[in-house]
Amino acid sequence: MKNRRSIRLRGYNYSQAGAYFITVCAQNRERLFGDIADGQMVLNDAGRMATKCWNEIPLHFPDITLDAFVVMPNHVHGILVITDTVGAKNTVGAKKFSPLQSDQRPHGTSKTIGSIIRGFKIGITKWMRTHTHVHDVWQRNYYEHIIRNDDELNRIREYIINNPAKWDLDRENPSVRAKNFSPPTMTEWV
Repeated sequence: MKNRRSIRLRGYNYSQAGAYFITVCAQNRERLFGDIADGQMVLNDAGRMATKCWNEIPLHFPDITLDAFVVMPNHVHGILVITDTVGAKNTVGAKKFSPLQSDQRPHGTSKTIGSIIRGFKIGITKWMRTHTHVHDVWQRNYYEHIIRNDDELNRIREYIINNPAKWDLDRENPSVRAKNFSPPTMTEWV
């Protein structure tokens, strides 16, 4: 088995209270969730399912509050807020995760950001495999940023809300990558 380099902050407890900016990308940056028209995201069925699964996260993780969120053609941005430290071993009140199969539970008992994102990805993957020809939906892992203060939170909210209008500059847009254009990163915009 290969040693994989973790992109997580070493020693950080990803189940502790706080706000987290999450980005989850489609495998090979395929446009699976819809398209941008006139600066607005137009969701297809898969995009609507991604929205549904994201909005149902608090039903399965009651200590999670959702903040700004957007489904883009080939990725998802959202802010998750853990309102109470839930702890990786706390299983009291554990709920079924997938909105698609009521007998499925999150892997293990962890209630970290990682387990929440894993469940989100599983829900959409199962739907895609049932309703489309797509088998590999997500790129491995996800990106997260620990939000440290209200100013940063507000800048990231604005970035998420305006992301569809800036699709022509988005580094996740395959057209931008093809032009060898290096747009500013999210952290440069925020």
